[in-house]
Amino acid sequence: MYQDFSYRNVLAASQRAAWQIEDIIGPGHDLDFSRPFLPEALARTAQEAGLSVEERRVLNQIRGHEYLSIFGLVEEFILPFVIDHARPMLGGEDYRTRALLNFAAEEAKHIQLFRQFHAAFTRSFDTECAVIGPAEAIASEVLRHDPLAVALLILHIEWMTQRHYVDCVRDDQGIDPLFASLLRHHWMEEAQHARLDTLMVEALAEGRSEPGVAEAIDGYLAIGGFIDDGLKAQSALNLDALERHTRHVLTGAARDELLARQHQAARWTYLGSGMTHPRFRETLARLPGSARARIDAVAPAFC
Repeated sequence: MYQDFSYRNVLAASQRAAWQIEDIIGPGHDLDFSRPFLPEALARTAQEAGLSVEERRVLNQIRGHEYLSIFGLVEEFILPFVIDHARPMLGGEDYRTRALLNFAAEEAKHIQLFRQFHAAFTRSFDTECAVIGPAEAIASEVLRHDPLAVALLILHIEWMTQRHYVDCVRDDQGIDPLFASLLRHHWMEEAQHARLDTLMVEALAEGRSEPGVAEAIDGYLAIGGFIDDGLKAQSALNLDALERHTRHVLTGAARDELLARQHQAARWTYLGSGMTHPRFRETLARLPGSARARIDAVAPAFC
């Protein structure tokens, strides 16, 4: 266990880092549609030669809408998983119980946060942007897997939010400040959730044999494949929205190539950036067997 990864320390850090949704978005807070929403490291739209400068910005903003929607879907399965993990412990050690319940409360807050940003987007963007789903079906598919596989996926997601802000946004002055604030505040709390989920992974892996861990890694990779299929479908929906908004119809090889590049960008955003995160890999290395080597072998396809 990392020295600072204790329930008591994480709870204290969460209380210091706490914020309110009204601190980030509320009346008078509007997205700036003259700017991109996602950093180029995630969106990968700025170099698309087949699109005009304005079309690249619009595609970036549609990718921002995707980000709000995907995290809305993700939080919908994280919340019940955390609650289910916490329920058997309600009569146990106080700091663990309080930390896990705080974790769940913050995830519920994140659902509301992403919904408010989504409402701000749709209020000002005059073209419908379709999203994969429904959320209940996606959550059901994810949660049917081994709890250790799901905990690993959630840990992956929490560490990837660090990359999204620290590596991609913190020094980027070009994106919309409100969207940058979303990414910063989301990471501020996910930083503590990553520590808690590390403890959850360790608890779920305790006493597991190498075959038992290997089975959980199979589940983690199966969920990743399911998400990847969804990302490909979402990338096509994004191009549909771009065509409707700009009235620029993409056809033939040009559309296929743009779709492939955008799918790969989404793969990095939601899969590769988490699978290759050093802290996630450290956790994998502490599991029995070859968990890290297996993930390292497939990660390049998502980068």
